[in-house]
Amino acid sequence: MKQHRDSARLKAIAYTTVAMLAFAGNSILCRLALRDGAIDPASFTSIRLVAGSLVLLIIFSMAHRGKSLRTNGSWVSALALFAYAICFSYAYISLSAGAGALILFGFVQATMIAIGIWSGERPKIAEWLGWLVAFSGLVWLLFPGAEAPPAVGATLMAAAGIAWGLYSLRGRAESDALAATASNFTLSVALVFVLMVVTFSDAELSATGIVLAVVSGALTSGLGYVIWYLALENLSAMQAALVQLSVPAIATAGGILLLGEPLSFRLVASGSLVLGGICLALVRKFPDQGRS
Repeated sequence: MKQHRDSARLKAIAYTTVAMLAFAGNSILCRLALRDGAIDPASFTSIRLVAGSLVLLIIFSMAHRGKSLRTNGSWVSALALFAYAICFSYAYISLSAGAGALILFGFVQATMIAIGIWSGERPKIAEWLGWLVAFSGLVWLLFPGAEAPPAVGATLMAAAGIAWGLYSLRGRAESDALAATASNFTLSVALVFVLMVVTFSDAELSATGIVLAVVSGALTSGLGYVIWYLALENLSAMQAALVQLSVPAIATAGGILLLGEPLSFRLVASGSLVLGGICLALVRKFPDQGRS
């Protein structure tokens, strides 16, 4: 029994580590592809979603032989996924990897909390305090000044966070996360064709840009989501929420080490407030989960 628990714990740690690296990797790959003009944002988005769809379909067919995708996913979720992906790409024309991940993560959480309150949830005082601290960190990060991220990029990444928050909330009701994700990615390909027609004249492609987009779609998106679902089997709700706090930190470190991006005091201070505030709110929200 103990050996089984230890094995499950090690698998959860391994899956979670790989998934968080994959999520942060999306920010690093997108920024790397777009900052030097190796590919345009629309093409990056298109290739990413198509590659992700193909990988998820292959994994789904291997896991569910003979099962159809017709009853899984929805056009609303596919639209939210597409909106996230396109805003994410255009935002990274100007944002650093770390700042983009922090804004994305902050607005994902803000969206989910706002909808929860709208639906009737009543946060406790400690939760309100945590979200107030986190919100003050976002305000500080986005406040105009020499170290503030570009307004257009920040606005687009905020929109990406809202879209991903909506997508995540809709996914809570799915009984088969892999099937729903594969279906939503596949449905989003129809929107990709529309995007390609609209942006065809502005397309800029290079071998490097295409490879980075494929890796982002197939590995850090498609395969990354599958690994995250495996990790969730052994994580409590609080643990799952808290480990995601590592994504902006990993993206920031990757931006510094791999992309040579500067680390500003504003990013460190505001990031500490955002992540610390969210951590406080989540710990108070799930006080009895994750205890042995």
